[in-house]
Amino acid sequence: MTFHIILHQPRIPQNTGNIGRLCYASDSVLHLIHPLGFNLSQKELKRAGMDYWNDLKVFEWENLETFYQHNTLNLPHFYLTTKSKTPYYQAPLTQGAYLHFGREDAGLNESLLQQNKDLLYTIPMWNNARSLNLATSVGIVLYEGIRQRDTFKG
Repeated sequence: MTFHIILHQPRIPQNTGNIGRLCYASDSVLHLIHPLGFNLSQKELKRAGMDYWNDLKVFEWENLETFYQHNTLNLPHFYLTTKSKTPYYQAPLTQGAYLHFGREDAGLNESLLQQNKDLLYTIPMWNNARSLNLATSVGIVLYEGIRQRDTFKG
């Protein structure tokens, strides 16, 4: 099963480029929810995504509602946030999933978190750290999903 990485209104082109490269390398799909904080033709995005960007399965969505209307695969949705106590490795990822990540400067929208209280997961941090880099966070959770999925395949 496939993993779908959903970036809600990303702001930093280098993060999105790195996440695109990660999606390409893991055969995952990248979804970008507008508005974006950059133009997809920016050189920083292309440099971070290297030459993989042209072969990446990437979709742009005008808003979250449009994304939900067009993505009806029978996969669970999980929302990554610092506002959860449940660690990401407890998410059941063996069948693939839609993994939602928020803006670098604000995270996921509070109303979205309230609507999905039972689907919120976090990456544990120590030393009073407030957050991790977005590309790092996607890599951590995505490869936990790959580990679970490949273990499940047996």
